[in-house]
Amino acid sequence: QVQLVESGGGLVQPGGSLRLSCAASGSIFSIYAMGWYRQAPGKQRELVASITSGGSTNYADSVKGRFTISRDNAKNTVYLQMNSLKPEDTAVYFCNAASPPSSYWGQGTQVTVSS
Repeated sequence: QVQLVESGGGLVQPGGSLRLSCAASGSIFSIYAMGWYRQAPGKQRELVASITSGGSTNYADSVKGRFTISRDNAKNTVYLQMNSLKPEDTAVYFCNAASPPSSYWGQGTQVTVSS
């Protein structure tokens, strides 16, 4: 079992930055691939960025060049640095830990980009 707790969401103006954190507990963090997903009202949940246990990263086209995912295995934490935020980035952001067949989700943190 893995417990995930996200933090760092909030209200930011367009062009601003936020850093999301996801703290994991309950299992061996380093073996899990970690991902950040988001879900806007009326839309499906979508993958924003992911990072493997070996550190390889993948990004949605919509956030490439603006968002950076990283992990600190010593702190059991994954981060999402979000720069140049746009109103369309507004969503609830969820952290995911995956080691097939297991998959775990956090409770989500709201990010609102608005002037």
